[in-house]
Amino acid sequence: MIEVVLNDRLGKKVRVKCNEDDTIGDLKKLVASQTGTRPDKIRIQKWYIINKDHITLKDYEIHDGMGLELYYN
Repeated sequence: MIEVVLNDRLGKKVRVKCNEDDTIGDLKKLVASQTGTRPDKIRIQKWYIINKDHITLKDYEIHDGMGLELYYN
């Protein structure tokens, strides 16, 4: 299990526990359950790279304690 920190830059930080073999789509569902936002309205990215839903966290080299950016579409 790893813990990922997502910051929406509006004052909200979300901490989510997930597995490294979970997809970005799974991560969006976990974030949506904590924030109350629909998963299809969430965009997760690091710098300028927008993460695709079907690729795993391990493929993006997302590790324990890593911070990602959370945007609402």
